[in-house]
Amino acid sequence: MLDSAVLVRWLDQHNLDLIRLSALELTADVALRETVEVSIRAFFQGVRDWAVNGEAALLGEVLRGWVADRSMTTTSAETSQIPALVMLKRAVWEVALKNQRLDTTLGLLTAFETLFNDSIQFVSRLEAEQLLAFAQSEINETRAVVQRIDQNKSDFVAVAAHELKTPLTIIEGYAAMLRKSLAVPELEACTPMLNGMASGTARLRDIIDDIIDVSMLDMNMLDMHFQPVWLRRLIESACMNAAPALRERRLHLDLHDNAIPDTPTYGDPERLYQVVQKVVANAIKYTPDGGRILITARELPKFVDVQVRDTGIGIAPEKLPYIFEKFSSQAAVATHSSGKVKFKGGGPGLGLAIAKGIMEAHGGSLWAESDGYDEKALPGSTFHIMIPMRTAPNDSPLAPLFRSGQQTA
Repeated sequence: MLDSAVLVRWLDQHNLDLIRLSALELTADVALRETVEVSIRAFFQGVRDWAVNGEAALLGEVLRGWVADRSMTTTSAETSQIPALVMLKRAVWEVALKNQRLDTTLGLLTAFETLFNDSIQFVSRLEAEQLLAFAQSEINETRAVVQRIDQNKSDFVAVAAHELKTPLTIIEGYAAMLRKSLAVPELEACTPMLNGMASGTARLRDIIDDIIDVSMLDMNMLDMHFQPVWLRRLIESACMNAAPALRERRLHLDLHDNAIPDTPTYGDPERLYQVVQKVVANAIKYTPDGGRILITARELPKFVDVQVRDTGIGIAPEKLPYIFEKFSSQAAVATHSSGKVKFKGGGPGLGLAIAKGIMEAHGGSLWAESDGYDEKALPGSTFHIMIPMRTAPNDSPLAPLFRSGQQTA
């Protein structure tokens, strides 16, 4: 092992050569060389201090400074200080190999190999910590931006809901007032126009509600009000609401309500009604005139599987994974129609996406199966609405007692 006194004498003897060669290795820019030499001189002073007393505190401070301010970086693309250490090591080897005494040269190279290996590991750790801190800072900044964007989206949805619905309410109100005045003979001719106005505003309100609902789902802001829900009554009500569309399209709907549990579950009745209504509307839309729709159910452990089957055109296998995405539709854009009940009629393509989002917010699911798409053979489709059967709302403090079968006094 090389004696420390020998190493110190060698460093003092070759200090100027080490600084000059190291600077040449690090930069060809004469203007930068003086600044670089300051850092190199500090490095070798730290090495000398290590050789004298075995402590690398001064050398560690020099290396920390390099990592902190990139003082040894010679190009904008080079951000690590490890290449600088390799270049310094190369300069040391060049000076050491000029020594004619083999035993001294080997001792010097061995000592410096240990020193540079330790320095590289130290710098690697510092740079990794610095990169981690930088990444965490970037993540925090990005998170703040995302939160600000989410808040802006939330504010926009709230304002849009008000700004879009308010004029609609005014139009609907005036239309209703005019309809009450139709006893006046002069206004009777306005009946078709008022009916068209009412139909158009109702359709527009549905679209606005869907856009707001899907925005709320995207931001996990959909309000849910859990309370007892009797599914049989809810589904019967949805079927009654669909009766005018069924008559218009000459479709027959069979409801096997005996298969639907008559015991209540806990959920948001308005949202669950919305799910059933949208799935039934989808069945009406894709079932040709004169077809049939069947609603049945089967009880599963902790769930009820409500099935809506139709004798419609079915769904192509490649489209099954995408029918619940926003703005998806089986109808061609060229044949798009704004009629809600027309065969393959149009719409913004949000109904199934909203229905699936509501079911997932309830802890359930919505999925579909079909043997394929065929407008002549009419293979049909079956939509499964998986509704959790609960004995208490999720947020009820009594929910654990209900689940465990215990009773309160």
